[in-house]
Amino acid sequence: MINWKIQLKGTWTLLKKELLRFWRVVFQTVAAPVITGILYLLIFSHVLDSRTEVYEGVPYSAFLIPGLIMMSLLQNAFANSSSSLVQSKVMGNIVFILLTPLTYIQFFIAFLIASIVRGLFVGLAIYLLAIIYIDLPLMHPWFIVSFSILGGALLGTFGILAGIWADRFDQMAAFQNFVIMPLSFLSGVFYSIHSLPPVWQSISKFNPFFYMIDGFRYGFFGQSDISPYISMGIVLTFFIILASLSIRLLKTGYKLRG
Repeated sequence: MINWKIQLKGTWTLLKKELLRFWRVVFQTVAAPVITGILYLLIFSHVLDSRTEVYEGVPYSAFLIPGLIMMSLLQNAFANSSSSLVQSKVMGNIVFILLTPLTYIQFFIAFLIASIVRGLFVGLAIYLLAIIYIDLPLMHPWFIVSFSILGGALLGTFGILAGIWADRFDQMAAFQNFVIMPLSFLSGVFYSIHSLPPVWQSISKFNPFFYMIDGFRYGFFGQSDISPYISMGIVLTFFIILASLSIRLLKTGYKLRG
């Protein structure tokens, strides 16, 4: 018979360890991405605010804020789980986690929640600083919360997969620079895909980051490039696929159990 109290205590212990890991270097893990996001806002809004209007009645600086929040949230959710796994593998202390009676499901849940928390923390910090600078409506808070959590979960899972695959920090950096960064920048953070030529609009719709940012932005303005329900369905599908693959790899111990 499963002792759920013990199971929950084990999951919480690993989760607490992951939360403390990024909180103890908060200036690097939270303050740095928040400052970067605010700098993007200040620079792009100063240059384009009076020249560009993406949605009718919405200043460009207001349009930009949700994209920057979501981009930072996604990048930091990915960084949290991936860097933790790679660091543990390089330093050799992954064995101390694997030797515990924690199941692969507990392992997955703890890393996933820690990634979501870090992503939400960064996103919320950018939002609180941005609304000092520009007035931002909240038309559909439910979509904002849903896409925040689902986006953080998807990229946290993506980070677990990348952390399992990578054996060195340079491999992880390559994954971050050549996969995560391009997908996030080419997802509609700084523009609407309707401003692109038809071919590039079609290509953008293969980018899962686009659906997370477009749906998240809908929560603020009630306007989006495609239906937020379609976006949510697509993001949820991607999450289920990646989570299933991640759990499978954790169960087999692929590249974790020497």
